[in-house]
Amino acid sequence: QLQAYGGGLVQAGGSLRLSCAASGRTFSVYDMAWFRQAPGLEREFVGGITWNGGSTRYADSVKGRFTISRDNAKNTVYLQMNSLKSEDTAVYYCAAKGVTNSVYGHWGQGTLVTVSS
Repeated sequence: QLQAYGGGLVQAGGSLRLSCAASGRTFSVYDMAWFRQAPGLEREFVGGITWNGGSTRYADSVKGRFTISRDNAKNTVYLQMNSLKSEDTAVYYCAAKGVTNSVYGHWGQGTLVTVSS
């Protein structure tokens, strides 16, 4: 089970850190990712991190501004968001997949991020 939190209202140019806590003892064998869905748009990939934190990747729209990280000892994945823009406004979701899977099959509830201009 995944629980995302940390969303809120922030001014453009500001920062916010999202967290996603996972229950269970197998967190460290899952690749993790953040997705987001803005009103009227489809859900999109934001960033992902491998099971051991050894590799990360990002959507071009957030590259250089967002950083994904994880702490396997705390069963938590983070999304540090800097230089926020109004177009970053969305509901953010964390997701997990087994390292041999190509599809993220485990999802948490979303947390709303609103960036005011």
